[in-house]
Amino acid sequence: MMNEDKMSINWYPGHMAKARRMLEENLKLIDVVVELVDARAPLATRNPDFDSLFAQKSRVILLNKSDLASPLLTKRWIDYYKEQNISASAFVSTSGAKRKAAVSLIEAAAADKVARMKEKGVLKTVRAMVVGIPNVGKSTLINRIAGETKAKVGDKPGVTKGKQWVKVSAYLELMDTPGLLWPKLENEALAKHLAYIGSINDDIMDTERLAGGLLSELMSICPNELKERYKRIENDMAPHALLEAVARSRGFILQGGVLDTERAARITLDEFRAGKIAKVTLETPDKEY
Repeated sequence: MMNEDKMSINWYPGHMAKARRMLEENLKLIDVVVELVDARAPLATRNPDFDSLFAQKSRVILLNKSDLASPLLTKRWIDYYKEQNISASAFVSTSGAKRKAAVSLIEAAAADKVARMKEKGVLKTVRAMVVGIPNVGKSTLINRIAGETKAKVGDKPGVTKGKQWVKVSAYLELMDTPGLLWPKLENEALAKHLAYIGSINDDIMDTERLAGGLLSELMSICPNELKERYKRIENDMAPHALLEAVARSRGFILQGGVLDTERAARITLDEFRAGKIAKVTLETPDKEY
């Protein structure tokens, strides 16, 4: 439940600990780790445990849902990862346009190992593990790269229950894995970002407070686009006043003239997540959160 001051979530239930153990146990089978993050919140959707877990593995990062994010900031994030010697690329798992680029990135990360095996007369099959937090689009990514629906896909966090191997080509296989949340997330800003993009089930949220916070943050990121979308929004409005302005803009008025802020909250979250307000990235590489 979210209150005014703090979001408290059971971030690391038993099945998360089990998922982590599964990742650790299968690392010996893996040549490349493909980490999927949400381009709208690259920091919040990147499990910090992965840096230590996969330190000895070749890694690539795909910024998924980049069609919903700021193109300029996506490029800045790619440059940021490059400075850390991690190859990265924008990606849209629902589109085939980036498929070849993603495959090339994975193959390039394993190129040295493939070359060493070739010198020994072995044509190596590259095995890549796809990792990320729940609901970031791992199964959809695998389906897109594989060219058909082979990994189970769901619209709720936590659909992938165990590992699944998918053959992409004669010499490339991907392993789908259960999503792994941060072991502990005390950073309020990043917790909210996860909630804004839908990585946390809305059923356990105070939706109106969540939407009000999102509107307030969007006012600092893209005020013009926000005011264009919801005509009654004005500068210097408090979060709940912003939500009421959305209700007025859309005519969400109940009997007796009461504003239907609950419906306004759902619409705000839905339209933000669908990219209807603006192409928004909530985080920048050079800012502390």
